[in-house]
Order: sequence, then structure tokens, then C-alpha cells
Amino acid sequence: MSELLQEKNAYSAAFAQFERRLNGKKNVWLHEIRKAAFQRFDELGFPTMRDEDWRFTDVAPIVKIPFQPAISVPGLLTISDISRFTVCEARCTQMVFLNGTYSESLSTVKYLPKGVQIISFAAALDKSRDLVEPLITGSISYRENVFTALNTAFMADGAFVYIPSGTVLKEPVHLLFLSTSQPEPAISVPRTLIVVEDNSQVSIVESYAGLHKGLYFSNSVTEIHAGANSLVDHYKLQRESEEAFHVATTRVSQGRDSTYTSHSLSLGGSLVRSNINVLLDGAGAACELNGLYVAKGRQHVDNHTAIDHAKPNCSSRELYKGILDDASSAVFNGRIVVRRDAQKTNARQTNKNLLLSKNASINTTPQLEILADDVKCTHGATIGQLNEEELFYLRSRGIENNAAKTLLTYAFASELLAAVKIKPIQCQIDLVLLNRLSRTL
Repeated sequence: MSELLQEKNAYSAAFAQFERRLNGKKNVWLHEIRKAAFQRFDELGFPTMRDEDWRFTDVAPIVKIPFQPAISVPGLLTISDISRFTVCEARCTQMVFLNGTYSESLSTVKYLPKGVQIISFAAALDKSRDLVEPLITGSISYRENVFTALNTAFMADGAFVYIPSGTVLKEPVHLLFLSTSQPEPAISVPRTLIVVEDNSQVSIVESYAGLHKGLYFSNSVTEIHAGANSLVDHYKLQRESEEAFHVATTRVSQGRDSTYTSHSLSLGGSLVRSNINVLLDGAGAACELNGLYVAKGRQHVDNHTAIDHAKPNCSSRELYKGILDDASSAVFNGRIVVRRDAQKTNARQTNKNLLLSKNASINTTPQLEILADDVKCTHGATIGQLNEEELFYLRSRGIENNAAKTLLTYAFASELLAAVKIKPIQCQIDLVLLNRLSRTL
């Protein structure tokens, strides 16, 4: 308990300094939200393994480190320094953030259709207040999650993407969040707000990576609002430093007949927690959640997903796969809620895990909460190892043992990789995954 109190006191001091820097004048409405969020953070406190949602994930390693707000380093890096994390070959708009702060010199904004806005969150607070303020003030997510409350208390920058009604953005948008080495362990709190209005379409690639080895904490929040008959493809690629902590929350609200597809790939980080909460708030809405997590050493990866079927005739598909080696561990908790009025719901959830070591472990908990009576819902989970007969078959054809294991492990993941529609992203993920597997096996 003393560690919890000490860490809360450290954040209290940092927040007081943050308030003084704002001087209580700029964006007064947002300043009030920040204060309310920090008060809620103070009330909730960091979770322990006695909390149901955290019973398999110990955040003590995060709590006992006195993280300081990250410092931006503009002008110290060039595009070539970050090239291994970019997707320039996709010829897309690319926003780059260093330690949570927008870097204009490293970013590329292509020609955009009329009305489209792809700007920093800090700029949006001034230039697009009429769009941003109702969504921020109307959100109560920080009251439910201590890490979201912490992000909201310190939120200052990130990305704002606005796609007006009837607009199809053909090229993807890449939001690249990079962390650099700091004099002291640092925390960054990027905030991303994506608004896709009725009858619009966009693909968003959200990447998190560490430029250098080192200890840092990335605590991000992404909110997506999908209007009626909209189409949103969302890709998240997490390649943090092996010593880093990564906690991310994505909240999605869908309108009538909208489609939201999520592709999540988690490779880095020492302790990783990813929350995805989807609200199907319009009749006929559909969502698909795809996830792949690969861990080695003593990495710990925790995926919590929640799909809330609030209206009738909605569908959801969810497939998460894990590849665990050495003494790594993972958690999958998938929750599907079907409300009383959400008749004709069709939902399917699957979690599959491949353990490459006797010391690797997974705690998987698929859940269904069904209050309606005219629904079709299924869920399931599997845990297994490489098939010895398949491995023997490859070895008998002259394939070396590690290469055979890599092939079979890649085949296990290939179903999720094939679902990636953006070819440059698919190729990059292929290379990263193959490189990771070849070093793991």
C-alpha cells in the first residue's frame, strides 16, 4: 500500500505542475474535465490482483516506478531515423508523435478531400472545438478505468481525425506514436479522437513503437465514433521496447448499419494491457475484432475485449490468437453482452493459443451475457502446442527443426494476417512477425 500511495503522490505533484503550466486559462472547459479525471484517478487508485478485471495481471511493476511526464524532442530526429516504423510506401497521410507530442517535421499530410481534418489533438482543441468539446465532455469513460482517468487528467496532444458525411478516404491514415529514451522513466498519454460521419469510409493504422531500448510507460486512449452506414477499418500495431509498459484503451460507438473492423497485433512491451470496448448502438451494425499477440521471455500480454449489442439485428465476429514462448504469459478476457431489446443478434467469439514452451501460460475467459431470447451466439477457447506429426512431416522433407517450427507457427497466425487489407501494412507485419518468430524459436 505504501508503494501505491507514493506513486499517487508522484502523479499528484506532476498534475499540480501541469495545472500551473496551463495557468488555468487555456481551454477552461477541458481544464475542468482534467481536474475531474484526476480526482477520479485519486479515488480509484491503481488496481490490484484482488480486482476481478486484473486478477491475472499485476500492475505493481508500473506502480512502483516514479514516472515523469515525457519530454518531447523535436528536431533531433530525421525521417530516416524512423523509417523502419513508417509506411511511406502506402503513399498515405502519416502523423508522427514523439513521446505523445505531434512532430510536424516528421509528418506527411497528403491532399485531403474537402472537409476532412487530420490534425493534432492539441490543434483540434482550438480549431475544431465545436466537434471535439461535445465528445470529450460527454464521455464518462474515465470514471470506469483508472488508466483512462490518468490519461484524461494529463491529455494535451494526440491525433484528431474527422471524416465528414459522404466521404471515402481511399488512402489509409497512419498515426505513429514513437517513444524515445529519456533521462528518467517517463510516461506519455496520447489521446486520439476519430469521428467518421454517416456514409463515410476510412482506414486507420495506429502504431506504437520504441525507438530505443529502455523503460517507459505509454498510456493511450482512442475513441472512435462511427456514423450510420459508415465503414471503419482500424489497425493497431504495438512494437514497444522490451522493457516498456503499454496500457491502451479503445472505445468504439457504432451507428445504424455501420461496420467496424479491428486488427490488433501485439509484439513488444514487458507488460501490456489492451482494452477494446465496442458499443453496437444502431440496428444492423456489425463489428469484427481480430487479434494476434506474440510473447517471449517474461513478457505479459493482457487483452480485454467487450462487445455490447445494444440494438437488434447486429452481428459481431471475434478471433484472437496467441503465440507464447519461454516463461511468457497472457490473458484473454472476451465479453459479449446482448441486451434485452437486441433481438436477432448474431455473435461469435473464438480464442486460440499456441504454447511453444512448458513454462508459458495463458488464462482465457470467453464470456456471454444474453438477456434477449432470439439470438445466435457462440464462444470457445483452445490451448495447444505444435503438432508433432506435422513437425515430423516437415523434418522428413529436409526442413531444419527451427525452420519447421517457424513455418508451423506462422501458419497458425496466417489466418489473421490474411485479413489485413492494406498490402503495405500486411507486408510490414509479415516481415516483423517472421523476424520475431525466427528469433523466438
